[in-house]
Amino acid sequence: MEDDDLQKIRQARLQQLQQEQGSSGGGQSDQQGAQREAEAEARKTMLSQILTPEANDRLGRIALVKADRARDLENRLIMMARSGQIRQRITDTELRGMLESVSGAEGKKEEGKVVFRRRGGGFDDDEDDWD
Repeated sequence: MEDDDLQKIRQARLQQLQQEQGSSGGGQSDQQGAQREAEAEARKTMLSQILTPEANDRLGRIALVKADRARDLENRLIMMARSGQIRQRITDTELRGMLESVSGAEGKKEEGKVVFRRRGGGFDDDEDDWD
């Protein structure tokens, strides 16, 4: 989970992608696509080192439903790992706890209050007399 290991993985994957696409002529968009793919592969590798298999599966299921929330959680996990806050692999229950804290913070932001303002007047009982 060190930065050196991550950098080595990125370099190896980038070289592999460049070799595979070397015969295609390689434009700038191909290079950017390869770089994005290499970064995605590095993220996946780092997350597999941080999370237990059960937690990784849960994160994958969350990504299917709410991709932005899963992306935020992935970024948070990677930052924690880089700063040394994670000493051991994160289990499924720990991941659920992180999700609850994140969703609790978002729920407080989104929680709104609906206020009905009734207009005064406008109702006249004299109109309803059918006599």
